[in-house]
Amino acid sequence: MTAADVSIMVVEDHGFQRRMALRLLAELGVTRTLEAAHGEQALQVLKEHGSAPDILLVDLDLPGMDGIEFISQVAQQRLAQAVALVSALDQALISSVQGMARAYGLRVIGAVEKPLTASKLAHLIERFEQPEAGDEPVEGEELDAAAIRAAIAERRIEPFFQPQVTFTNGQLISVEALARLRGEDGEIVCPNRFIGVAEREGLIDAITEAVLVQACEWKRRWVREGLHSKVAVNMSMRNLGRVDAADRYLGIVRDCGVDPREVVLELTESSVMEEAASSLHVLARLRLKGFGLSIDDFGTGYSSLSQLSQIPFTELKVDRSLVSGSPRHPRKRAVIEASLDLARKLNLGVVAEGVETVDEWQMLAELGCTYAQGYLIGKPTAGAELPDAIARWRRPER
Repeated sequence: MTAADVSIMVVEDHGFQRRMALRLLAELGVTRTLEAAHGEQALQVLKEHGSAPDILLVDLDLPGMDGIEFISQVAQQRLAQAVALVSALDQALISSVQGMARAYGLRVIGAVEKPLTASKLAHLIERFEQPEAGDEPVEGEELDAAAIRAAIAERRIEPFFQPQVTFTNGQLISVEALARLRGEDGEIVCPNRFIGVAEREGLIDAITEAVLVQACEWKRRWVREGLHSKVAVNMSMRNLGRVDAADRYLGIVRDCGVDPREVVLELTESSVMEEAASSLHVLARLRLKGFGLSIDDFGTGYSSLSQLSQIPFTELKVDRSLVSGSPRHPRKRAVIEASLDLARKLNLGVVAEGVETVDEWQMLAELGCTYAQGYLIGKPTAGAELPDAIARWRRPER
């Protein structure tokens, strides 16, 4: 995709600044543009235009319908693919609006301060052209339960692997196994199209076990090729509903010839906080048997620290929404620092997710983060391709 392929709408009430944005976009080669002076006009233009633009450049402080309400309307009516905020307002407010847009399902590619420049706009277009971390497979509607059952039966659920490396020397320490579904036509389907359905339809156990088995099999193969790494597998709290869950996972891992101490099970923060009381015994037994336990997406939920202290986690993963742009956002940096301090006091390793830039790497290294995961190190890849991807990785120099 080139700049000429991207369609952009500029929503800005100041006439001169709107015209300047359009001129800069034209200089970058963007020929498909729309414009509006306020939210109501923008909604009308979008509806009349008929096709959703790729990117909305939105000033938040608009007359009448402000940019926040406009973005919520766009997201709910699916009138655009992605949004970028253009504002000189408080960073905390901008972060809140970005969180709102993501919660509505709208892709957020960044926020830039006025005045706009060609380099700022070029960076936003570049961010749009890059797939989001972990989301390179084709998006679309959720699959139905029958399609998922068929994929499980035909062994079309498979893991892609994304490396995790140390900040100290860049050495590979682990790989996260990310579930993918291969369609009958060969299309790779991302998790948000089938995991939710699988949880509702009682299919999540079969998916988790399939990924765990294959992750362990790949681990043994990589060892024979000279590549040593732990493996991390995502779990749903619904996987822990059965009292024999710890025994089942231990049996799977041992049957594959893997030590459970080389396997980390990742659970999202929000699900852990909802279900901790009923699942604590299973989590404790998993730790007793040697598995590592990681709290995923930390910083996106509303943790009870008393609950967090009771669950035997070995690792904390800082969510990519906090990592992204953190060197330029003092509030994000402050939250990361607090998370790292908490992890040190609880004796937990820390993985920073979504590390995409050298600036993010260097800031996290200076703060004492343990491990990095993200596009800067490598994209999720098939098991057969992982050794070559690791061989190409080079730790950024300070």
